[in-house]
Amino acid sequence: MHELVAYQANHLVNFKMNRNDVKDPQLKGLYAEAIQGIESNLQDLLGYYPQAPTAMRKSAGDEMTAFYAGQLLGFAKTAVRNYAIAITETATPQLRETFHKHLDKAIQLHGKVFAFMYERGLYPSYQLDQLLAADVKNAKNALSL
Repeated sequence: MHELVAYQANHLVNFKMNRNDVKDPQLKGLYAEAIQGIESNLQDLLGYYPQAPTAMRKSAGDEMTAFYAGQLLGFAKTAVRNYAIAITETATPQLRETFHKHLDKAIQLHGKVFAFMYERGLYPSYQLDQLLAADVKNAKNALSL
């Protein structure tokens, strides 16, 4: 649940920040549909958080640093998944080797971003109560934009 809430909250902020830059009316409609769908998803998922252990999150400093780091972590995690899938679907050994190199880079980036966030208290991954409390806060912030 944490992964889905964090992923959607980060993308919701991004989509809301960029929607006015989208000029194509059909694409703008798709953005509106995505925003509405993500908001609905987050509201549904937040309903489950009272059943989980929670605690108040200590201030982690600059909120935009947390947002940008979370966005970068999500990118790296998605890149790892996508390269792993691509490797299984590649027909040529040369391209498979290239994908392996890219996968290794994505794994290294993920580790560095995770360490950055963990050291600064932006991702308390080993303290479920803090992690879930941060999810609720971030999702509510995204919904309120």
